[in-house]
Amino acid sequence: MTLPLIPGFRFAGVAAGIKKKGGKDVGLIAADAPATVAAVFTGNRVKAAPVLVSAEHLRANRGKTRAVIVNAGNANACTGPAGLAAARAMATSTAGALGVTAREVLVASTGVIGQPLPMPKVQDGIGAAAAELRPDGFGDFAAAILTTDRGVKLAHRTVTIGRSRVTLLGCTKGAGMIAPNMATTLSFVATDAAVPAAALGRATRAAVAPTLNAAIVDGDTSTNDTLAVLASGAGVALGPAALPRFTAALTDLLADLATQLVRDGEGVHHVVTIAVAGARSERDAIAVARRIAVSPLVKTAIAGGDPNWGRVLCAVGNAGVPLDPAKLRLAIGGVPVVRRGAVVPSYDEAAAAAAMRAPAYTIAVDLGAGRARAQVLACDLSHEYVSINADYRS
Repeated sequence: MTLPLIPGFRFAGVAAGIKKKGGKDVGLIAADAPATVAAVFTGNRVKAAPVLVSAEHLRANRGKTRAVIVNAGNANACTGPAGLAAARAMATSTAGALGVTAREVLVASTGVIGQPLPMPKVQDGIGAAAAELRPDGFGDFAAAILTTDRGVKLAHRTVTIGRSRVTLLGCTKGAGMIAPNMATTLSFVATDAAVPAAALGRATRAAVAPTLNAAIVDGDTSTNDTLAVLASGAGVALGPAALPRFTAALTDLLADLATQLVRDGEGVHHVVTIAVAGARSERDAIAVARRIAVSPLVKTAIAGGDPNWGRVLCAVGNAGVPLDPAKLRLAIGGVPVVRRGAVVPSYDEAAAAAAMRAPAYTIAVDLGAGRARAQVLACDLSHEYVSINADYRS
């Protein structure tokens, strides 16, 4: 993929020896001038030190930033006061390398929880990354934030505003511990648009809800989840009339990244859209979709290509949403399975099994209770997932 340049930003990714298996593990984004930033952080109440520090810096600097520093291979989570000091030291070292203030730096980490951050390696990596910064370094940055991912996940979009074009360039990481609440994994978007902080925040929150917040691999929300959208202001200024188009482009980009995120999930062979309709409210629809998506029995049935539809209805009933079982409808890969709460007389299990062999398909549920709908991206739970996570720290 040929990546566009984003005027006003430079990027780098280097190897500092933090990851046990080697590879790039320190990434840096630097803004040539104060950039507007909107960030969304994990909903997990056990928040990693870099999340706490970044949220603090975001408030103190009123939605402006000059840099984002990221390390992979160590989450710096559940590390107490020493972890907070390490996250602050990352910001301070980055600020010193770039000639900015520490509170102008956002910090993110990903990797093993509960281990001290190897600060000498991290600080050496920060210095090396600062020396490697260049406008076309986004691919290196994207590689430096990975852990168990099979490859980089990148996307870009352009939107025409008047006679000018705005470009958005994004990346994400994460293959496990993915069931977002307020964000997901580590995701970063850079744009050349000039957007007021409040407007960028609204656009980011609107874009994340149906995209990264609707991506589920294993049902666990990370301690470190961060999405940051940075606008350099080097391009066209976005007024109120242009913001919906920008938001639509950002949503489309994040949807692309979310799909890549699930497709690259640990041990994933099937990406399944869980589409719930006929709900009384969107909240009910989301609750049902997520309950199906995280059910181990449903996920293993997906892995085995087994149209065991009773598991899906069991998950629906466990979602805590009022419903009438006699009104339920279910289809797997377009094959009608359940109508009025019972298997359809013409149900073709062989056709349903064939549909489940596809790398991507839809499980559609209609609750028959209203008009609200929602969908999430889910996947299978395979032997490889168990092996990857059983051996994660070895």
